[in-house]
Amino acid sequence: MAELSFKSVGEAPSVSQNAENRETPNPIGLVTPMRISKTQKDIFEMHYDIQDQISDNFRNLILTNHGERLGIQDFGANLRPLLFSLTGGAFEQEVMKRIKTATSRFLPFIELETFGINYDNRDTEKGFATVVMMLSYGVPTLGVSGKKIQVVLNAGG
Repeated sequence: MAELSFKSVGEAPSVSQNAENRETPNPIGLVTPMRISKTQKDIFEMHYDIQDQISDNFRNLILTNHGERLGIQDFGANLRPLLFSLTGGAFEQEVMKRIKTATSRFLPFIELETFGINYDNRDTEKGFATVVMMLSYGVPTLGVSGKKIQVVLNAGG
């Protein structure tokens, strides 16, 4: 029978080495809009917190129009076509309906809570308007509620 030496067997990392690895979180996803990282750790700025990544994904879902996402033609809330018919309550109801539909399909873990809308810098002579939406939402699986995002849409002639 051959005799083997234990010196050639690898060693398991110690408890202190595992603790060091846990202190440096792994990136979850890219920050959008994409930008170069200020550190040497990553090429692009990254999210390290799940709540920040969900907020970024939610904002991107709302701002994306059908046909803009390669491979998923109906991805997004498709709000741009509505900007040409800014007419009070009917506009707001359709915006809310589209956001709810897109969220339930693509981010079903998000629970929509409140919606508010303002029309800033409305200049009817030049045909420009800025629509500012405030949305609050929760993620029940994470025990999160009352998170808010602001989404700005520009409509112009």
